[in-house]
Amino acid sequence: MEPLIKLENVSFKYPDTDELENNFAVNNLSLEINEGDFVAVLGHNGSGKSTAAKLINMILTPDSGNIYIDGKCITEEKATENDIYEVRKSVGMVFQNPDNQIVATVVEEDVAFGPENLGLEPSEIRKRVDEALEIVGMTSYARHAPHRLSGGQKQRVAIAGIIAMKPKCIIFDESTAMLDPLGRKEVMNTILRLNKEEKITIILITHYMNEAVLADKVVVMKNGSKYLEGTPNEVFSNPDKLWDAGLEVPQSVELLHALNKELNLKIPLRVYDFDTCASMIKNKI
Repeated sequence: MEPLIKLENVSFKYPDTDELENNFAVNNLSLEINEGDFVAVLGHNGSGKSTAAKLINMILTPDSGNIYIDGKCITEEKATENDIYEVRKSVGMVFQNPDNQIVATVVEEDVAFGPENLGLEPSEIRKRVDEALEIVGMTSYARHAPHRLSGGQKQRVAIAGIIAMKPKCIIFDESTAMLDPLGRKEVMNTILRLNKEEKITIILITHYMNEAVLADKVVVMKNGSKYLEGTPNEVFSNPDKLWDAGLEVPQSVELLHALNKELNLKIPLRVYDFDTCASMIKNKI
């Protein structure tokens, strides 16, 4: 089966950066994401992860290399207005600040904005709005003003607006970064439900390791390129490389790494919950 999203040796640089020593925001990036995957993308600020997301969503087009979205090849030379339209129907994007994505003064009208721009019949728009609000748990807020909602609720409204367009993939570009712990939990629960129950492909760009461990696959970027790739346990078993990429590691991995080094315990570096981690240490000491 062909991957839903495929990047082949993709590079991109922003205008007016030719004089910079490392001027490529994305540099020779290759990546495959299958339909139904949940992929977390990690990287220090400036690693290229958000630029890669914008290339996948056709906000930007590559300077070189090929991008395949649902079987369609997108390049700088080949991208047409219709290509961009089709890609954005297949790949939606939720940004960091929901206030930048909410455009209407009533929740259900905001969710309807995307389907209206697709030219759908009013009855179909009504159906999609109701379904999307139900999926994100915001049905009872349909007639509310978005500015009166919490940050987590606003982000769920922004997600509903994307769901209503029925994309195959949703990119979350640090969509929990501006939320408090409760808001982050609300949005992460919604993301997991979209992936597991609605079978929507998820690309989650995040700085939070506790969010990345929930993914099927983790990709770490550094200097515009792919640096590490694998399951969460495979990636987090390389704490030295993660630190080299300017990232934190889950607390259980950091603790076990330190104990293994000091006491030669040889406990496998995995993401454990507190009780399991404590039990393994107790059995080794």
